[in-house]
Amino acid sequence: MRFEYYAEAKAQSGFVKKPYEQYPYNREHPVLIGNNVFVSPHATLLGCTIEPCVYIATGVTVLHGAVIHSGAVVAVGAFVHARTVVPSEFFVPPNTIAIGDPVKLFSPDQKDALADAIKANRFAETAFGIDAGWEDRILRYTQTTEVRSKEFGSHFGDIVKEEK
Repeated sequence: MRFEYYAEAKAQSGFVKKPYEQYPYNREHPVLIGNNVFVSPHATLLGCTIEPCVYIATGVTVLHGAVIHSGAVVAVGAFVHARTVVPSEFFVPPNTIAIGDPVKLFSPDQKDALADAIKANRFAETAFGIDAGWEDRILRYTQTTEVRSKEFGSHFGDIVKEEK
């Protein structure tokens, strides 16, 4: 099933919604969720595919282009990076970072190995469509903010809807 999610922002007096097609990164990476998937509160799914019969626990983040295959569990607070493929029946432990295909697990204290894995995975290209090199963080963050500013600028004419 294709889940057409909406970018939803809480405003002081209500909610604003925009269809997902309006954001370029969502057109390339829609959120696809299969049947019998449990997504717990405070989970974030961005441009990923979740096959049937998957458990996504509280506080999980799954990024653009990631695929979670059937029967997998992504435990509390885990992070599935862009372009990562989590195999069927695989368990991503709490508070770990899953990166790559084949998937490798990292703990937050593995700073250097984690940075190398993110670099190899081309996260900025996948998430933001930018091509700045890993070593040039200033250029990378400049390009990232320019991309996001254009996307967020599309909200200029939003109408705030009252909560019910």
